[in-house]
Amino acid sequence: MLISGDCRAYVCRDPVDMRNGIDGLSYLVESVLAQHPMSGHLFVFVGRDHHKVKNLYWDRAGFALWYKRLERGKFPAPDSLAQHGLLVAELHAWLEGTTTASNCAVIARRIKANNFLQTR
Repeated sequence: MLISGDCRAYVCRDPVDMRNGIDGLSYLVESVLAQHPMSGHLFVFVGRDHHKVKNLYWDRAGFALWYKRLERGKFPAPDSLAQHGLLVAELHAWLEGTTTASNCAVIARRIKANNFLQTR
């Protein structure tokens, strides 16, 4: 996934039927998350069993749909996530199961430091 650092990730808190494709998930982005699917932000949907997740985003040329299925374990419940949207670093931590605020802060600081060093 090539996502910009200023991109936000919006997580649907209700379980979603993983048979939904781009059109069905785009509809949920508008109706449930109250966002525009072509905004450039990332939209995350979790299956009923919390073993599967789909990420939908617009990349200037069209929609991209990313799908992950865990062989063991479950994704953390999305109902604890911020409603205003996650930073990409926070999303990565959530997808790995490390959702504590301190872990997200450490990841965000590393990304900011790397971005700062690359612009010098």
